[in-house]
Amino acid sequence: MAIDRDHLERVYTSYAGMYDHFFGRVFKESREAVVRNLKINPGERVLEVGVGTGLCLPMYPAHCNVTAIDLSEAMLKKAADRVTEEKLTNVKLHHMDAGEMTFADDSFDVVIAAYVVTAVPDYRKLMGEMIRVVRPGGRLVLLNHFTQESRIVSAVEKAISPFCIRFGFRTDLSVDQVINGWPLRKERDERVKPLGMWHVVECVNDKGTNGKALNGVNGSNGANGTNGANGTNGSNGHG
Repeated sequence: MAIDRDHLERVYTSYAGMYDHFFGRVFKESREAVVRNLKINPGERVLEVGVGTGLCLPMYPAHCNVTAIDLSEAMLKKAADRVTEEKLTNVKLHHMDAGEMTFADDSFDVVIAAYVVTAVPDYRKLMGEMIRVVRPGGRLVLLNHFTQESRIVSAVEKAISPFCIRFGFRTDLSVDQVINGWPLRKERDERVKPLGMWHVVECVNDKGTNGKALNGVNGSNGANGTNGANGTNGSNGHG
């Protein structure tokens, strides 16, 4: 069940002013559990997809280079303010669609998508693009709600998904549904707060090493992006 892109952009634009006050507190621990435990090496290139208002940005070590994208210009304005206030000189922001990134192949060592996979029009395009722009052997890290193992709970999550789409996200995707069929090696799948209903899933990008294709995603969509926070194109999701 897809989410309309224009609807998605309108929803998260409306969230921009109050996002930090609500979602910032609710998901604070899970964000920290992801970013602070990444063990990012000096000089590594990190991409955050769906950066939203930039709540994760101050958590990255200063010794790495962070690129962050989002579809909502209103969210990016908040993120840009945070970058300035926190003096995050290692962070660059881009207005870009996560399903059609303009970065060259293998541009990053690590890509992080926090609360994004279920908040994009097409999660398959998102996955294909993340795999494309991360180098072979690099890491993909997903922090997201995924359906529960309990059949009863899973059935409820799938039933309410059409209603949740009105608010910019869906609740009917499982971890396996999202990562199976891609050249990914899952190394971690842990439940995190709140309520243990969210997962941190960390995978190694095995493209070019195990003979698997990229599910029809071929080559680069363009050169390395050089846009600023208010550049061209537009990224799905929120951070």
